[in-house]
Amino acid sequence: MKGKDLVKVLLKNGWVLDRIHGSHHIMKKDNQTEIIPVHNTDIPTGLLNKILKRTGLK
Repeated sequence: MKGKDLVKVLLKNGWVLDRIHGSHHIMKKDNQTEIIPVHNTDIPTGLLNKILKRTGLK
């Protein structure tokens, strides 16, 4: 999954794009913050799984 696709999924699940710092999108929901790398490649599987667990999507 690419970073752009993950950002879209998070936006649909109530996360808000707080700011963009370079190629990283900082997303916020309540008091949680998650940094999503948005490069032109797929997010490595391990990192993707960790982000999905921390955001409550898995």
